[in-house]
Amino acid sequence: MRHAWLKSSLALAITVAATSASANGIAINEQSASGMGTGFAGRSSSAEDASTLFGNPAGMSRLDRTEVSGGAALIMAKTDIDNASGSATGTNDGDMVPTSVIPFGYLVTPLNDRWHAGIGVYAPFGVISDYEDSFQGGGHGRYSKVQVVTLQPTLSFQVNDRISVGFGPTINHISGKLTSAFGNGEVNIKGDDVGYGFNAGVLVDVTDQLAWGLTYHSKVDYTLDGRTRLNNLPGPAAGANGEYDANLDFTTPESVDTSLTFELDPQWTLYAGATWTRWSRLDKIVVENDGVAAPFQPNFSEIEEPLNWEDTWAFAVGAAYQIAPQWTLRTGFTVDQSPVGDSDRTVRIPVSNRKVFSLGAGWDVSQDMTIDVAYSYLHESKGKIEQAAKSSTGSYNADYRNSAHGLSSQVTYRF
Repeated sequence: MRHAWLKSSLALAITVAATSASANGIAINEQSASGMGTGFAGRSSSAEDASTLFGNPAGMSRLDRTEVSGGAALIMAKTDIDNASGSATGTNDGDMVPTSVIPFGYLVTPLNDRWHAGIGVYAPFGVISDYEDSFQGGGHGRYSKVQVVTLQPTLSFQVNDRISVGFGPTINHISGKLTSAFGNGEVNIKGDDVGYGFNAGVLVDVTDQLAWGLTYHSKVDYTLDGRTRLNNLPGPAAGANGEYDANLDFTTPESVDTSLTFELDPQWTLYAGATWTRWSRLDKIVVENDGVAAPFQPNFSEIEEPLNWEDTWAFAVGAAYQIAPQWTLRTGFTVDQSPVGDSDRTVRIPVSNRKVFSLGAGWDVSQDMTIDVAYSYLHESKGKIEQAAKSSTGSYNADYRNSAHGLSSQVTYRF
């Protein structure tokens, strides 16, 4: 008997889509409250504060003093499941994404007239989904949690009065956990690893009013080491009950972000940006399990899972208005393609095309301190799921509608 359910569960443990974040796929956008207010439309071309270390490391050259900037985003997601059917029985409550907090922090300091140094901690990828125990589609996925935390030391260099460049290696820790139903039993998978990459950028003042930026976030390769625990599997599968060493090769994709910032007049600033992400790296992944006894060894020793994700584009426009010397109001609108189509969408990857509306404000409390706040509303198109039966797992069909509210705050102090 071919245990296709375990095959897909292991593979998708790390590739679950993040319905809780404003970027599509498993990417997270919430690394800056000042950027969130404009829908991240000018992320690579404006250096509002030390969070530019992530948005475009070249932007550190625009900061005149040492800056410490930190904050967090609160994400409240909602999922409605309609028209559910399948060979199994159960509930379809939806709302499987718990309220999440995403912190971030940065420090940037000038070294001399041309060089700046900085360090940042942020989350570029992550997801958590937690269906009820009685979920009708629980055989295709019940609980998933993936976190990536990145540490980025960075340098920037001002080439001349109009051009600066920046570069920073990234040290990335990934961890994941998955539990799913298998008949009356459960499969529990854990794993983690550290991977290395880099971020690089260029920032050009095309004119005194117009700035252009380009940022490259590299891919990161991981080999997650962990274990697969099979508990109370029924029938012939009971012979596989136990705990096994497992490893999974996985790559988070590279992305390219480019944007324009145009200072229309002393009050108005306009932004436009585009981001390309190479999600096609998630074409398939291979899971290897050690020590699985016969007759299960042919099924579990090496497991290949097709994902068929596609490269995506996201586009954003935004504006900022300085209503008073100490106050700046912001707004933005973003459209973001889904990396997965109807034929490949699953309960673990229920994302669709997204639209995000953003509002924000910045308050200069003094020359040394700024407080930024932002709000965003994310709305997805309806996503259809049609998953066929696998081994002891029944078929499952449903319509998913995802939305989320995001709140972010950030404090920047200069000295």
